[in-house]
Amino acid sequence: MDRYRIGMDAEQRAEHWLTQQGLALLQRNAHCRLGEIDLIMQDGEQIVFVEVRRRSSRYFGGAAVSVDWRKQQKLIRAARFMLSRNPHWSQRTCRFDVLAFEGDSESSPPVWYKDAFRP
Repeated sequence: MDRYRIGMDAEQRAEHWLTQQGLALLQRNAHCRLGEIDLIMQDGEQIVFVEVRRRSSRYFGGAAVSVDWRKQQKLIRAARFMLSRNPHWSQRTCRFDVLAFEGDSESSPPVWYKDAFRP
């Protein structure tokens, strides 16, 4: 499987898993000129911007470690843009979650980092 397809598979698994946890999908693969947000979900009254990461090995630190400061800043800018385009979202509190898939196993659950960073 190529990188694109592996990434799309991880995002689909993440969406399904988060839905099972009670979150509702608002938008997937939200693109703007400032970047992309993998999933935008709702958890109660809170808007959740989700970054999905998958790594087959922890050799370079694993999936969650790859969401470094630069990536966080890019996600924050993209989220601000999305909030400006969806004024009904801007009245709600927001958080940034990271869903990390480690290894090649399809059956292992992801590690969910709720409120992984704050702008």
